[in-house]
Amino acid sequence: MAIPTDPARDPLNTEEAVTHLISVRDYLRWSVSLFNEHELTLGHGFEDPWDEAVALVLHTLHLPWDVDARIQDARLLPTERRELCALLQRRVMDRVPTAYLTGVAWFAGLPFQVDQRVLIPRSPIGELIERQFTPWIEPDTVESILDMCTGSGCIGIACAQYFPDAQVDCVDLSEDALDVAENNVQNLGLEQRVNIIYSDLFEALDGRTYDIIVSNPPYVDQADMDALADEYHHEPRMGLEAGADGLDIVRCMLPELSRHLNPGGIAVIEVGNSWAAMEQAYPGVGFTWLELERGGLGVLLLTKDQIDHHQVDFVL
Repeated sequence: MAIPTDPARDPLNTEEAVTHLISVRDYLRWSVSLFNEHELTLGHGFEDPWDEAVALVLHTLHLPWDVDARIQDARLLPTERRELCALLQRRVMDRVPTAYLTGVAWFAGLPFQVDQRVLIPRSPIGELIERQFTPWIEPDTVESILDMCTGSGCIGIACAQYFPDAQVDCVDLSEDALDVAENNVQNLGLEQRVNIIYSDLFEALDGRTYDIIVSNPPYVDQADMDALADEYHHEPRMGLEAGADGLDIVRCMLPELSRHLNPGGIAVIEVGNSWAAMEQAYPGVGFTWLELERGGLGVLLLTKDQIDHHQVDFVL
């Protein structure tokens, strides 16, 4: 017989779950059912509810991602069941993204510590880093990289991993975000090649030049901010919103690119849904919009020559 529950006190019937659900397999199934029933918004590192369920269960049980699949038949202790139910309560009822519950997000094959001081890593730029930005630049020639608006440091740190001979500067205006980035640099043992710099865009970078400038700046326009799902409101607003058309930050970046890019260098900038606003704001530039095998839109590429040619357009 099912245990009677008070929906106001226990809306997910977790007491019933703790009593009747026993195995890892049970909790994976139940988690996916909850996520589907409550129509959770995905997109913070996971593309389907099964992966979210696996992440929460493995985190609760202190198990690695590559654990033997036979673990699904293992039984959970009552304390483990209650701990998992508490996480599911926060994910489903409070809409807290899974990465904030586990404290870890994966990006470009690397684990990053994250909390609500930074956006959860999910940029499609990760795919480009894994390909070393080919064919747009010769990887062996890259000695210096700038990650502007670094947040957790995921893009810059991943660049350091895939360009082992390069020095990387990770820049942000948020001291909280830079604290997280610094922890990630130390955790991944990259202190000798990754610099964490507090700067309002290029303000503190006089005299520094780079072979690659890459940025995932705030680019969410006002209309999209108003329509964001609850999950996104757990993230810092300053990492998302960028004015009426989403280009407030990018407009400030473009005029500075030329003097900070080395000859033959490239700039890669993500503007997401604001790509149409970019085309409208700079109709003569002819941005290269990169196609991504794993999905994602609004990632543009500019060469140093293009930037120099259109400098007058960016300054106006």
